[in-house]
Amino acid sequence: MRIAITGASGLIGKALVRSLHADGHDTVRFVRRPPAGPGEARWDPASGHVDPDGLKGCDAVVHLAGAGVGDHRWTDAYKREIRDSRVLGTAALARAMAALDTPPPVFVCGSAVGYYGDTGDRAVDESAPAGTGFLPSVCVEWEAAAAPARDAGIRTVFARTGLVVSAEGGAWGRLFPVFRAGIGGRLGNGRQYWPYISMRDEIAALRFLMETDGLSGPFNLTAPEPLTNREVTAAMGRVLHRPTLCAVPAPVLRVVLGEFSQDVLGSQRARPARLLDAGFEFAHPGIEEAIKAALV
Repeated sequence: MRIAITGASGLIGKALVRSLHADGHDTVRFVRRPPAGPGEARWDPASGHVDPDGLKGCDAVVHLAGAGVGDHRWTDAYKREIRDSRVLGTAALARAMAALDTPPPVFVCGSAVGYYGDTGDRAVDESAPAGTGFLPSVCVEWEAAAAPARDAGIRTVFARTGLVVSAEGGAWGRLFPVFRAGIGGRLGNGRQYWPYISMRDEIAALRFLMETDGLSGPFNLTAPEPLTNREVTAAMGRVLHRPTLCAVPAPVLRVVLGEFSQDVLGSQRARPARLLDAGFEFAHPGIEEAIKAALV
């Protein structure tokens, strides 16, 4: 197959490209700089420009680009960047695909379990409504921006990803050095649920959604059963053979992280009901399996 990918230089994007190339597929990586070769195409999400030649002949488009939610303190300017990088980019891609005489048959658009907001102890699946707050509002706009692709008859899937367990980057990439140093611990009271997924399962799920005809709409990309931060902390300690006594109180997180602390301390007990119903099988359903896989 020939697959167009945005966000190919990110944590998940790089792993997806490696997986596709290993199986003999071709990729077209959309970049914001001048293309360095035939495997790249130019786009500018802010202006809405997408090189249509990069989409022609593609069997699928996987859209993963977006400013990192936890990369900077949430000033008003950075919140606009988080929102615009997702909404404007999705809209530009959807319009460009819809304008082609023969558009790609499937559009896998990144999204997040942040869609549900703070669910507390309440388990939610893809049938649950959007929550309230900044991240849920971004997710709602993000998914709505794909309407031109869906209206053009392109099978459109929203991959609502949880916390990817990886030592190479992302939120978990920051946790590993802390826990290896023996200064890891729970965040706040530790009772908030973390919907995690191993990197291997994340990539396998993206490919499953891309390759399985008939699947459309939202899918939670999380392990079958989310765990509390306290449970995740204990598992990290067991796998890494380190103490986990250095809890970070909620007031400290609020000072350090600002508004983003609400989401770090929030609880998302999201389950992948539609993914399981579709027949997807997890390689690492348990947290210790996921952590060990990240260390290989």
